[in-house]
Amino acid sequence: MKCIIVDDEATARAITKQLCKKIEMLTIAEEFDNAIDAIKYLNTNGVDLIFLDIHMPTFSGFDFIQTLKNPPQIILTTSDKNFALDAFEYDCVIDYLVKPITPERFAKAVARINDRNTTAATTTIEDAAPAIPEETSIAGNNLYVNIDRRLVKINIPDIYLIEAKGDYIKIKAEDKNYIVHSTLKKIEEKLPSNLFLKVHRSYIINTTKIVDIEDNSVLIKQDVIPVSRANRKELMQRLNLL
Repeated sequence: MKCIIVDDEATARAITKQLCKKIEMLTIAEEFDNAIDAIKYLNTNGVDLIFLDIHMPTFSGFDFIQTLKNPPQIILTTSDKNFALDAFEYDCVIDYLVKPITPERFAKAVARINDRNTTAATTTIEDAAPAIPEETSIAGNNLYVNIDRRLVKINIPDIYLIEAKGDYIKIKAEDKNYIVHSTLKKIEEKLPSNLFLKVHRSYIINTTKIVDIEDNSVLIKQDVIPVSRANRKELMQRLNLL
């Protein structure tokens, strides 16, 4: 897997390079101390993965991502935990590593590349120091999620998709999306089983929102969701088939 490193700190680049050398599947093609030079390189060279710092002079990591028309997979490396939720807005970001990065955490991030390629799963997030408390509760037909120390009410029938993203979940509802520090298992226990079904280890869907089913995937709104072999039978039993 061909990679580049984009980080304005020489020490950080050296550490990332050493971590890459411990993983056989990674090959470092180039390293850059600024985003502009990296963009010029990508204009004529293809890569599979970018290790990208967020805070860089004049051109941030997020500015860099927005410049790329077809960005490859990206692992963000940063000393700032406060941008974890912003990272979820970019489908190309598969993990968010907070410096100093341990070899174990680095290897875990790289391993998620294969999971993403296999399941079409998106951004995962750094395990440590969650920005959002892990808490959800049910009251009547509403789900309350704890976001920035506020309980936000979500109408349960409006939820059409829940996606696991590392130690976070992304709840997609009719009005907006929510990022919550929780697990798929915990929220599954709180949702009505007559509406929701876990169709894959990374996805729970509202079966009433299914638009189309083809082979081993379902279309929910504009999202194509994989259905595992183990869950396909139950999904088909839920449907009102002619």
